[in-house]
Amino acid sequence: MELTRIAGLAGALLTAVAVAPAAAQDFKPAVVFDMGGKFDKSFNEGVWNGVKRFSDETGIEVMEFEVTNETQREQAITRMAQRGATLVLGVGFSQADAIDKVAQEYPDKKFAIIDVYWLDQPNLRQYRFEEHQGSYLAGVAAAMASETGTVGFVGGMDVPLIRKFACGYVQGVKATDPDATVIENMTGTTPAAWNDPTKGAELARSQIDRGADVVYHAAGGTGLGVIRAVADAGKLAIGVDSDQNDVAPGSVLTSMLKRVDNAAYDTLMDGKNDEFTSGIVSLGLAEEGVDLVANEENAALMTQEIRAAVDGAKAKIIAGEIEVHNYEDDQSCPF
Repeated sequence: MELTRIAGLAGALLTAVAVAPAAAQDFKPAVVFDMGGKFDKSFNEGVWNGVKRFSDETGIEVMEFEVTNETQREQAITRMAQRGATLVLGVGFSQADAIDKVAQEYPDKKFAIIDVYWLDQPNLRQYRFEEHQGSYLAGVAAAMASETGTVGFVGGMDVPLIRKFACGYVQGVKATDPDATVIENMTGTTPAAWNDPTKGAELARSQIDRGADVVYHAAGGTGLGVIRAVADAGKLAIGVDSDQNDVAPGSVLTSMLKRVDNAAYDTLMDGKNDEFTSGIVSLGLAEEGVDLVANEENAALMTQEIRAAVDGAKAKIIAGEIEVHNYEDDQSCPF
């Protein structure tokens, strides 16, 4: 389902700062993808899907650049502004410092960034997703699908955002099966951790050797190795960001959707329509910003019993009856 207009989202925290409008025909958008490439079948590709939808609907070309090393981020954002972009969308928290600096240098242009919420520029929109809520649902599904009582989690770069995924997942698992064991591993401490499928496969196999029969990843391109290793072992994987069933059909229990496609689409459309606002937009279950995949392709794995439990937990989270702990609030996970 599509998100409603950004300005009307319940729970969205928007600073009502209008940015100088420009005629639609003068609108020149750009996007800077991060490490792993726009076709990583995960986070970047989710953004790409939103960009493509915008271009398909409007006929407006979106300039783009794919970062391949850390030094390119500021250069790429600056280059887009110099090339005449009127709105630049940055993908991922690793671009925070770069976009913050460039937004100050080009106050007459609009900027937006996904997975950042701590900056303060009057021409910058920031998106914060409630990944812990969606990960809680993934934990419920994993605990119910597990036959061994042991499940796994493989993260990409060891940063608070990925700990946020992990903690929500552990809470969901433990709420469903208090006796369950969750094995957690992070891939690394540098951006290279997002694009190391070989290491992802090694970590997944190690967890399987220790009894895990369902493994959830939040590791970008590294996660492709996780999913394939889990499938090769005859176990179940849980994908992230996009529907990753096609990576290993029949072996992906579900995927935790993070609707970065809608964030990208709405940002570009708002820019085109002179409706761009700055500030922080928070997207959780209530705003349909995160969710689990449940469709015909995974119906055999996501049984009616599992779906009912997931739907019940989702309703309680939205109603405030279940509070999912956010690791980013206190840098701790009490489960």
